[in-house]
Amino acid sequence: MTFDLKRSIYDYPIVAFDTETSGAYPIESEVIELGAVKWLNGEIVGKFQTLLKPSKLLTPDNIRIHGITNEMVASAPLMKDQIIGFCDFIDQSVLIAHHAPFDLGFVIVPIEKAGLRLPQTFNLCSSLISRALLTTTNHKLQTLIKELGLTGGAAHRAYDDAYACFQVLQKCLEKIPEDQSLQRILNIQKKDLAWNNYRVYSSQDQKILSLVKAMEQEKTIHIVYEGGQTKGKARPIKPFGIVRNPDGDYIHAECGLDFQRKRFYIEKIKEVELL
Repeated sequence: MTFDLKRSIYDYPIVAFDTETSGAYPIESEVIELGAVKWLNGEIVGKFQTLLKPSKLLTPDNIRIHGITNEMVASAPLMKDQIIGFCDFIDQSVLIAHHAPFDLGFVIVPIEKAGLRLPQTFNLCSSLISRALLTTTNHKLQTLIKELGLTGGAAHRAYDDAYACFQVLQKCLEKIPEDQSLQRILNIQKKDLAWNNYRVYSSQDQKILSLVKAMEQEKTIHIVYEGGQTKGKARPIKPFGIVRNPDGDYIHAECGLDFQRKRFYIEKIKEVELL
């Protein structure tokens, strides 16, 4: 599907979605709750909400964030059995999330694992857009809910946060009543959030494929990194997760020199050697 950038955002279905996850980094962690709300012609026309059973037990630190317990997901469906339905739900929509790069980075993993084509969506981030258009103490979702008087529901639960995200978008659009075209909104957002930018398993970058392989096999590898105390020299790392981000793709890994978890930007990794 081709989106006409001259048309109003309201000419298309709008789907706001949110994920709750078992950790901060895709590959190492998984989506454990997925929620979405679809808006068309001035009304809600669809809802998607499901808990998801992860492959590993949730940790106390993570449970404190969203309140989802191991007991709650023990009998939940697996992501591989829900991802097709979710992709159908969002397809051909304007898709929006708060801190969208985080959610897109998590959702693309099961999409690729299932061998599905990437959804045909026009992707937006309510955090980026609100930073440009709304004056608030900060632009965290819970702050926006409070200071804009939005319907919040349960914080850090996927459907309620998705609905709040949609309300943030509406407040943003009120600031540009003269031109609510997709092009205008994209100009405000400034960053391209197309699905292709989040590929990991189907990436055309051999370096990313090698790093993901090491993560899945939980292997230590050697990299040559243009930064830090061993600039230009090989160092051992054990990668755990990957973040594809418009501000710079990076991996989260344990450095074999000081055994601390660190962020390594992929563009600064010059060589990858699987051991």
